[in-house]
Amino acid sequence: MGDPGYRRVIVKLSGEALAGPEGFGVHQPVVDRIAADLVACADLGIELGVVVGGGNIFRGVEVSARGVSRPTGDSLGMLATVMNCLVLEAALERQGRSARTLSALSMPAVCEPYTRARSLKHLAKKRVVLLAAGTGNPFFTTDTTAVLRAAELEAQAVLKATNVDGVYSADPKKDAKAQRYERLSHQQAIEKDIKVMDSTAFTLARENRMPIIVFSIQEPGAIAAVLRGEGRATTVGE
Repeated sequence: MGDPGYRRVIVKLSGEALAGPEGFGVHQPVVDRIAADLVACADLGIELGVVVGGGNIFRGVEVSARGVSRPTGDSLGMLATVMNCLVLEAALERQGRSARTLSALSMPAVCEPYTRARSLKHLAKKRVVLLAAGTGNPFFTTDTTAVLRAAELEAQAVLKATNVDGVYSADPKKDAKAQRYERLSHQQAIEKDIKVMDSTAFTLARENRMPIIVFSIQEPGAIAAVLRGEGRATTVGE
């Protein structure tokens, strides 16, 4: 593998990515494949933080629409992200890479509480840090969490894993004329209302000059390929 050019990155995975073809819950072969990719990246000497969504288990916004308060729904969604992080932590450990789950919601019987200092300590020891429970607050997405943690932990980039190989002007699965972008500024992403991340995440990234690299997680080795500058991706940044 070539020189990746990064010292520390935050990888953002959706919960749906862990569900694989089943569409719900955790598909272990997919989890193991993603874990192997993360191990390959860590073996390059890159310090990795990982933010995982919870949509494969629970979507707070959806239950809120059925009468549960939004703060309660979001809290349940945060718990789902903790479960996903613990599953991914176990997969990483089985493949020989030390990992730790740190939660923004305190649950010391299950995992460590998130603090910046504790996260930096684990990263310095070359452990993969799994950042669970979002920001710990309702009304914030895990996309925003990924950018926030990247800024806090002085990462060089956020790697946003999706089901397509970058950012398009429309859904390429529905519109054959959709244009793929190689690069966009944060402001362009906001003005074009790009749905790959929410506007709060893009705004926070713009304020912190944090590049966001959007790529497909569907192929083995996708994360390492992006870090080597070989994979197809869209870079959102100034």
